[in-house]
Amino acid sequence: MKALYATDASVYRKTPLAVAFPKSEEDIRKLVLFADQHGIGLIPRAAGTSLAGQCVGEGIVVDVSKHFTKILHLNKEEKSVTVQPGVIRDELNQFLAPHGLFFGPNTSTSNRCMIGGMVGNNSSGTTSIQYGVTRDKVQVLKTILSDGSQVEFKAISPTVFKEKIASDTLEGTIYKKIYKVLSNKEVQNNIVNEFPKKSIHRRNTGYAVDA
Repeated sequence: MKALYATDASVYRKTPLAVAFPKSEEDIRKLVLFADQHGIGLIPRAAGTSLAGQCVGEGIVVDVSKHFTKILHLNKEEKSVTVQPGVIRDELNQFLAPHGLFFGPNTSTSNRCMIGGMVGNNSSGTTSIQYGVTRDKVQVLKTILSDGSQVEFKAISPTVFKEKIASDTLEGTIYKKIYKVLSNKEVQNNIVNEFPKKSIHRRNTGYAVDA
């Protein structure tokens, strides 16, 4: 079993310590707590179509492609859909088509790649210049932090941000560290001077630091 998960669609190969197939959010929470307690890395894996070894490693591979495959909710008025990470991109668009909607980023592996992997890679594709890359389509991410707490990351107001950094939780610590780094004038100047402008649309994967 571990040999099957030692590689993805890339040339890289690393045999994992173990492979887990969580069936519920509670299973994932237990995996996160176990990994944190023992100092073991978790490697999320969806379809494994990545070309640069993103889901290959020596920790515990967490395969969400088996049991996290549901489309949970469609809000036609807001044109938004809530999905689990194991939903296949083309199957999502088949579901959305009757409602006149579609998920824009179209990788060459769209008939098998999954939304969780697309979010992790910030997948793009040939139509991304017109329709945007994956990060442009993400409104909310429901996550589990290393202490087992469940947190939603989304756009927040300045007031809510102040409340977050005042919190003593792990989530609050994350916001405080981000605030500390981005409040540094030298860092701000480096971002403005060294990174591409928002007006420059790119089709490559990865996360840019926007000015």
